[in-house]
Amino acid sequence: MSMFKIFDTAASGMSAQSLRLNTVASNMANVDSVSSSIEETYKARQPVFSALLNQLNPDEPAVGVQVKGVIESEAPLNMEYAPNHPKANEEGYIFRPNVNVMEEMANMISASRSYQSNVEVVNTAKQLMVATLRLGE
Repeated sequence: MSMFKIFDTAASGMSAQSLRLNTVASNMANVDSVSSSIEETYKARQPVFSALLNQLNPDEPAVGVQVKGVIESEAPLNMEYAPNHPKANEEGYIFRPNVNVMEEMANMISASRSYQSNVEVVNTAKQLMVATLRLGE
């Protein structure tokens, strides 16, 4: 395995966590949006990741993270009776997203720490490579 695979693996992790942070930001930005129908209401989104395996040797450990896509939550939307709201439907109900702020905050902290860990991996690998090169001096 090449020494530079360390950078590829960490970079794929950083890219995945960056997408996760962007998804959290989108969910948080839409937490207070309101709609008059279920179809128009924002639904929480979550990224789906999988291990990126070495195609030449599938028996080796994973060599990174692959983003499979972003899925919408199937949790029920929040329906609220507000007959005086301008977006209320004929029955007087408005619909709010199924975004759980506490879960999103936990996801944000987790993604941020994972991103920071990958940055540390890159920095440590770089320092070790420089130290190895200096052995010959």
